[in-house]
Amino acid sequence: MLTAARNDLLTRVGPGSPMGDLLRRYWQPIGGASEFEKNPVKPIRLMGEDLVLYKDLSGTFGLVDRHCPHRRADMSYGWVEASGIRCSYHGWRYDETGACIDQPYEDTTNPKPSKSGCEIKAYPVRECAGLLWAYMGPLPAPELPVWEPFNWKNGFREIVLADVPCNWFQAQENSIDPVHFEWMHDNWSNRMKGDDRNAPKHLKLKFEEFEHGFTYKRVREGQSEEDKYWTIGRVALWPNGFYLGRHFEWRVPVDDENTLSVAWFFVRVPKGREPYVQNSVPTWKSPIRDADGRWITSHVINQDIVAWVGQGAIADRTKEHLRSSDIGITMMRNRFFEELEAIREGREPKGVIRDPGKARAVDLPDMARELNTEGITLAEFDDDPLLRQRLREFRHHYGQPPEVRAAFAEAMGIAAT
Repeated sequence: MLTAARNDLLTRVGPGSPMGDLLRRYWQPIGGASEFEKNPVKPIRLMGEDLVLYKDLSGTFGLVDRHCPHRRADMSYGWVEASGIRCSYHGWRYDETGACIDQPYEDTTNPKPSKSGCEIKAYPVRECAGLLWAYMGPLPAPELPVWEPFNWKNGFREIVLADVPCNWFQAQENSIDPVHFEWMHDNWSNRMKGDDRNAPKHLKLKFEEFEHGFTYKRVREGQSEEDKYWTIGRVALWPNGFYLGRHFEWRVPVDDENTLSVAWFFVRVPKGREPYVQNSVPTWKSPIRDADGRWITSHVINQDIVAWVGQGAIADRTKEHLRSSDIGITMMRNRFFEELEAIREGREPKGVIRDPGKARAVDLPDMARELNTEGITLAEFDDDPLLRQRLREFRHHYGQPPEVRAAFAEAMGIAAT
């Protein structure tokens, strides 16, 4: 059980907060590059700051303050040019570094106008694996980790976003809580289908820390300690991610009471359909409420969201009663407290990569590496329950657009449903 003060330390992310300072030391995924194929300007809120994400006509991405420093106009109503974004109020233009590169009237009346002091707040943006990443911390920025799956070939990838109205930390704690799979995703799903059978019980759990986060390992009824769920496990990715072998999830703080869920999925095409090249990774947003305003519960991550938001906008951990299944939760919280202390003392936090060579391909514990890199035939998809279901439907998020389903079906060589 945590005190209110320590709960605040874990959850508050606004400018000047200790946790916000820590999370800003890492590159954060903030959307998909394909979002900007139709509209090059997008308002976005991150870490308690109102910003604008844009792609100029040269293909350069920028992330700048929502308000123009001239007269505080809304930059989300600006437009992009060959370089930078221009404010629609008086035409001042800024590049991705925040430099003011054009002041139309001043440039006309003054042969050498001074633009010093007219910069707009800006943060670096990088594209990797179809995702857009922002770094909002102190410079110099660390290297952007290229996780091993981002380099895999011959796979269909997609990015799914969701706006979740609760604090980021209760979402992240979900990534080191294996027992909820038995109840929320198995037993509850069965009950919603009218099936009262119980899923295999968890018999044994183990939590371990490594350089880039934690692993949880488990044995359920029908499994043994030879199973990859015990020998390899799944990854609670530091500081706010989750890796499950075929997809990543990140819980990116919007502010103290809202979270941007970002998920990246990969399915290798069946053998015989290589080479497969995906020129653009589709990005789509998953609805989380139905027409009656109820939380959608039909898909895996939508079920997770019900658990997250059900704890309140910010979970009150002073009222918890943790038990043996929550050992991973305690480990994660303690690591965050230790890293907050490291930042306070001026030390580099866990998992920051400064070596460019190391950052180019960062391995993670992976139960599905061989399958994802070497592939299997379409007939062999039936031998893997998750892949078999993936061919039938997208099980993780509600609302996959028909055009994305059609592209997936074409890549896999199956009929679209």
